[in-house]
Amino acid sequence: MKHIKYVIALIGTLFIVQTGFAQLRLPRFFSDHLVLQHDTITPFWGWARAGREVKIHAGWMKDTIKTVATGEAQWKINLPTAKPGGPYEITAVSDGDTLILRDVLLGEVWICSGQSNMQRNAGDKLQEMVDRLPTISNPNIRLLQIANIASAYPQSDVYNVWMPCDSSSAARFSAIGYFFAEKLQQELNIPVGIINASWGGTSAEVWTPQEVIAANKELSEKAKLQVTAPRKPNLPGRAWNSMIAPYAGYTIAGALWYQGENNVVSWDSYELLFSKMIAKWREEWGYNFPFYFAQIAPYTYKNKDLPKAALLREAQTNTMLHNQDVKMVVTSDLVTNVKDIHPTRKKEVALRLADIALAEHYKKINKNPYSPVYKSHQVKGDKIIVDFYFMDNQHLVIKGKNVNELYIAGEDRKFYPAKARIDKNKLIVFSDNVKKPVAVRFAFSETAETNLYSSNGLPVALFRTDDWNQFTTANH
Repeated sequence: MKHIKYVIALIGTLFIVQTGFAQLRLPRFFSDHLVLQHDTITPFWGWARAGREVKIHAGWMKDTIKTVATGEAQWKINLPTAKPGGPYEITAVSDGDTLILRDVLLGEVWICSGQSNMQRNAGDKLQEMVDRLPTISNPNIRLLQIANIASAYPQSDVYNVWMPCDSSSAARFSAIGYFFAEKLQQELNIPVGIINASWGGTSAEVWTPQEVIAANKELSEKAKLQVTAPRKPNLPGRAWNSMIAPYAGYTIAGALWYQGENNVVSWDSYELLFSKMIAKWREEWGYNFPFYFAQIAPYTYKNKDLPKAALLREAQTNTMLHNQDVKMVVTSDLVTNVKDIHPTRKKEVALRLADIALAEHYKKINKNPYSPVYKSHQVKGDKIIVDFYFMDNQHLVIKGKNVNELYIAGEDRKFYPAKARIDKNKLIVFSDNVKKPVAVRFAFSETAETNLYSSNGLPVALFRTDDWNQFTTANH
């Protein structure tokens, strides 16, 4: 009898607890210390008892916004935001439940994503970040670190919340993400929120919704080259589903990307893949936000037949040239050890990305923030004259006696080391061994470190003027 009473009491307790659960809920990324994109209308959503009214009031607003939860217990509103500032509170009320988000700021929101070169942080002994860490304390920068969790299906939430930026929260945060946010916050003098969703060793396929890969035969076949390995997903869409999809649509200023090393194996489909990934992200957000990325750095990949990393970098360059508001920073001059796939100079990568954002998106600095990129060439006698994009008010600079990793070929398609001279923003290439030149290649190898710059201090991107499949030089 005593046992029966205990069971009845337990059932009663469970009933009280279950019926007492709050029905009103927000995704975890709508948390205290949140940053919302200023001066816009941003989607704001959650869950509540089906059919019940939901009221939202934000501290910068006079009015309360109302909506009704659907039969699936979901609700969504368009929340107008104001000029940069804060902190504010956001209050959500429904059916007797109340949720309050505190210390909310209005500012600029960016996502950084990719693989290990984006993910690396002070814990990886990056000296730039280790040195900066003890003095980091900026309440106008907020960090959202997305956990490395993969999923076979799109998720509706993450396990993470926004954190104020201090030495503790920044310690495991992307170094590039932090230095980018720091530069923007200093220059714009408004709050900055940055989301880090990156995972070492991942391919671009896992960050692309699975249906995009499945709809394209070439991409489906190339995706099979991504082999199973410990501590990372390898199937299409797995990182997208759990690390991006839950907050897709949450208004952002733009995205940063550093990835490609794991797609060297499938270099010949990377431009298609990368372009489709960017387009799909923008489709999911509902607008064409800026997308800025770092070109992969020189590294000893040991591909004997083809310089696949150089071909991957070429595909990255073409992705920039063939897509609107997609911009690239070149990293070929930031490497101290080509046997290390993780160059340590992350701050400079971040500053180059920030300069593009400040010049291109915010119109805050009067500076050319781009590396020169091959545009066209013409043959004149025994010389080839090369012209470049992004040379407005700039001229070329050789840091040394001659240009490193520069080659020229004739009709026999044999490449010889070339000499060069500069005519303002043009490169004039020639060699005593080639009297009737046809093609030029610059830094077109996996490990090439460069010394050809624009006068803005940025290196010229690798290029070739041909589309041949030969990749040996006459003296190799």
